[in-house]
Formats: sequence, C-alpha cells, structure tokens
Amino acid sequence: QLQLVESGGGLVQAGGSLRLSCAASGRVFSINAMGWYRQAPGETRELVATITDGGATSYADSVKGRFTISRDNAKNTVYLQMNSLKPEDTAVYYCNADAKTRSFSVRSTYWGQGTQVTVSS
Repeated sequence: QLQLVESGGGLVQAGGSLRLSCAASGRVFSINAMGWYRQAPGETRELVATITDGGATSYADSVKGRFTISRDNAKNTVYLQMNSLKPEDTAVYYCNADAKTRSFSVRSTYWGQGTQVTVSS
C-alpha cells in the first residue's frame, strides 16, 4: 500500500513562514499529480495548490503570491512553502497524490493524515 506522511506544521505568528513536506512511501509505482488541501474548523476541505509530475502548478486565489508548491520526483515528495501567513490560513493541511502502486493497478487518490497549521494574530 502507499502512505503519505506530512510534516512541518506548527504555530507561527502572522507574517511568518512555514514549509510543509509530504513524502510518499510503501508501494509506489508512479505518481501523477500531487496537491495540498486544507480544512478549517467548521469548513469544507478546500484546494490550496496542485502540481503535476511535469511541474505545472495551480493555486487557490487566496494563496497566490504567498504559497509555492514544488516536488522532488526522485524522493516522491511534495512541498508547500507558505510565506506571509495570515490567521485565516489556520487549518489542517492535507496532501494528496494520484498514484499507482503497481504497473497494472488502477490510478487512485491517496491522502495523508494531515498536519495542523496555526497562525496567530
């Protein structure tokens, strides 16, 4: 099976920065798109940023110019550099990946367990 493990969350003051990492491990044959989502208390999960295996990126309007998504395909790892953080960025951040565990398997979407990001004002 494939597992995604996030790290890098924490508490930061408004205007500060954090870098999240998400590494895929276990049985990994290929990974296509990877992404970051977030969910604040009482809210639905929302897309933050995505990146294809070719490096094409997209961002939610709320984070454009402040967040940068990147990936290291050799390490099966995706990153989210978050700068100029605001209190409204407070949420649990989840990574996901569209991946195949074997050459003949169906591509599926996998999720990490989430990492808390708290931005104080």
